[in-house]
Amino acid sequence: MASKNIGIKEEVYERLKAHKRGDESFSETLDRLLHELDSDWRTNAGFLSRQAAADLEAEVERGFEDLDDAFDERSDGIDEQLSGES
Repeated sequence: MASKNIGIKEEVYERLKAHKRGDESFSETLDRLLHELDSDWRTNAGFLSRQAAADLEAEVERGFEDLDDAFDERSDGIDEQLSGES
């Protein structure tokens, strides 16, 4: 397995060392911590610009409105069928 040497500040080393478990290597510790970070949904929160987020929110709202309209039409059709008006 290939490896790389990196330089880190003493304080960072101590923090990393505090997260080590048993006979876990520093590489394994970093891998575990990064996996935990990557699997946290909050890691990617805020990745859209404000404009992109507003555009997405507006599109979702339009989708909900279209869905509401479709349900209204469907329910009107069911009401007509049940009342024998078709």
